[in-house]
Amino acid sequence: MAIDRDGLAAFLRNRREALQPEDVGLTRGPRRRTGGLRREEVAQLCHMSTDYYARLERGTGPQPSEQMIASIAQGLHLSIAERDHLVRLAGHRPAPRGAHSAHISPGLLRIIDRLHDTPAEIVTEWGETLRQTPLGVALTGDLTGFEGPERSIGYRWFTDPGVRERYAPEDHDHLSRLWVSGLRETIALRGPSSRGVELSESLLAQSAEFRTLWERQEVGVRPSAVKHFIHPEVGLLELACQTLIDPDQSHSLLVYTAVPGSESHEKLQLLSVIGGQRL
Repeated sequence: MAIDRDGLAAFLRNRREALQPEDVGLTRGPRRRTGGLRREEVAQLCHMSTDYYARLERGTGPQPSEQMIASIAQGLHLSIAERDHLVRLAGHRPAPRGAHSAHISPGLLRIIDRLHDTPAEIVTEWGETLRQTPLGVALTGDLTGFEGPERSIGYRWFTDPGVRERYAPEDHDHLSRLWVSGLRETIALRGPSSRGVELSESLLAQSAEFRTLWERQEVGVRPSAVKHFIHPEVGLLELACQTLIDPDQSHSLLVYTAVPGSESHEKLQLLSVIGGQRL
């Protein structure tokens, strides 16, 4: 497919001008007079240089890669249909929709963009973290930069002992059963060609614990109402986890909260200060 430079430029300008700073979690400055986002704001959201993005809007830039277009689609909070249209304008074929897609719906993005003071993350059904709030990063570390099978926290749980250090030891057995049960159920749901089959085969070859649990054929294990995190600086935090599911994309928004006035609530407030200082 050939790139439609004029069509791409017009579509990008239209979507940029339709967004307001508060739509994407940015603060509207008191001297702001024009509507829509500025090009430098979109470039920041899309993790690219302002010059590169501006050239795309002028129709003079190089053909963007599929990865770059995916980043732009996410930065502009495009719907799935809008993402697919953008991909075609850029001269590529859209990725499959549904469970295999890493594109986060605008609705989930609007919610997580507003959770500045709350640990939260958006994950796929394979346990891959797509986005975190700043306090979510402060709580568990940045979980979005992994590649390959290590993108799945369930995979890392059985292959990287350091992952378990962030969780209370008394929860480890249940979490191990939870990951295995969830993987088995999702493979049955998505079929033998799904990504989960590769994960299970790799874990069967690497982890004796995973093999033992896999042989139990256990399903139906569900998360506990309260999660116990061990933070290296503030210690134990007891947090409730609320889940919002996007049925079209099979993504989940996980929001972690503490009981007001509790010790864990005070630790979260301290963690927000620590995390803010690092940023």
